[in-house]
Amino acid sequence: MTKTSFPQIRATAIHLLLWWFTVAVATGQTPKYSNEFLSIGVGARALGMSNAFVSVANDATAGYWNPAGMVHIDANIQVSLMHTEYFAGIASYDYGSIAFNLDENSALGVSYLRFGVDDIPDTSELIDSDGNINYDRIRSFSASDNAFLLSYARKLNSNLSLGVNTKVIRRTAGSFAGAWGFGLDAGIQYTLGDWRFGAMGRDITSTFNAWTYDLDDRMREVFTLTGNEIPENSMEITLPRIILGASRSFRFAQRFGVLASADLNITSDGRRNVLLGGDPFSIDPSLGIELDYNQIIFFRGGIGGYQKYSLPSEKETQSLQMNLGVGVVIRNVLALDYALTDVGDNSIALYSNIFSLRFNINRSERSAN
Repeated sequence: MTKTSFPQIRATAIHLLLWWFTVAVATGQTPKYSNEFLSIGVGARALGMSNAFVSVANDATAGYWNPAGMVHIDANIQVSLMHTEYFAGIASYDYGSIAFNLDENSALGVSYLRFGVDDIPDTSELIDSDGNINYDRIRSFSASDNAFLLSYARKLNSNLSLGVNTKVIRRTAGSFAGAWGFGLDAGIQYTLGDWRFGAMGRDITSTFNAWTYDLDDRMREVFTLTGNEIPENSMEITLPRIILGASRSFRFAQRFGVLASADLNITSDGRRNVLLGGDPFSIDPSLGIELDYNQIIFFRGGIGGYQKYSLPSEKETQSLQMNLGVGVVIRNVLALDYALTDVGDNSIALYSNIFSLRFNINRSERSAN
């Protein structure tokens, strides 16, 4: 191998790392899809209903979906856990939360999310300055997005509840780059008979990620040789979004029930390729349904995530995500949920299997509102 081919080989070897930096850099801009890992959703119940959950959330996952719903948890303490993998196991997505009923009218919750790709080969030192290949010089790193949420909910009366989130975000690309972010969410739920309405404001003050980069001379040389701009410390801003939701429950023959829900996800970061795209506001609707037998066995379905995109042939087409799910509740203590979710119909990814559980501790005897 000659020295003249060395820059080309090194450029190919760290292509993934350069792509990560390109996405992350947002100097003085407010890019679309900033902190988008927080828009995936949590809990197999909600994901099986295509995320139409803002008005439905009434368990420990409410800290993510709508913190106002935590006051409806019918237990002193509830724990929720979820794990799934995307892109044939390349990326892992994990979630855990715990919620406490402080008293009859208030609740507190803590949530943690991580979306990451681990064991990424770092081959930037595979070839030395003399053009020799040494596989012992290959290292690995992780690229991960993490979020920590602290939630509080308060019931104002028997029909109305409010909730807020304080969230801390940590995003890393090995030791090369990292960001800290901070933001606030606020939610409301209102119950009227068999109807429940909800609204969730995410990043209501905008969420700011401060990126810092630690590039040695070797990495700076790689960026220069490959024609990439050397990233500088920067600020990435996530603009607010509002999610409006409504749901209604029906009971049949005492033992059978139906819960139907609908959400409107309204973003403010410019035109998106969703059903109702506009500038600066775009609207992405979703619909969900849950059938139950005696509140023990559940069957779920949903549609949403409408997307318009272009094929390699430059022909425009559309996709619509369709999700399914099942669940079982064991003695009002343990709930096991499964969802089969469609990441997209444009051949980017296949369906994903999602598993989650909820566990009640010291179940409260008070009646649910």
